[in-house]
Amino acid sequence: MTTNSTGTQLHEMMAPEQNLTRIMRTGTVWFAAAVGATAFVLGTLLASGWRPTVLHGGVALLWWVSATVVVGSIGLIGWSGCPILEVDVPTADRNKTRTMQLGTMLFILGGAGALLAVLLGPA
Repeated sequence: MTTNSTGTQLHEMMAPEQNLTRIMRTGTVWFAAAVGATAFVLGTLLASGWRPTVLHGGVALLWWVSATVVVGSIGLIGWSGCPILEVDVPTADRNKTRTMQLGTMLFILGGAGALLAVLLGPA
């Protein structure tokens, strides 16, 4: 067991060095998966002839806000997986953990919002 900066006991797998290494390794995979999933869904929609211009009012706003959230989330996930440490290991561990969690949450919420807008739009 190791102890973090607040004195909390951590399992060895959650020690800053191990956690940071894991985030940078898996972050690259999650980044590729997020980009691939977005490209697949958007590519399929566009290939079917669908365009965001068919949406109007609140549904159009939902689409564009959600699409922007997805783009931002991919940026957060990509930054988390980047193997460059901007500061010391404990701070980088905290920052990359939080941005990976936030990026994942925003990707799910933004994707759900964008798909909801598509479903609420005209058939």
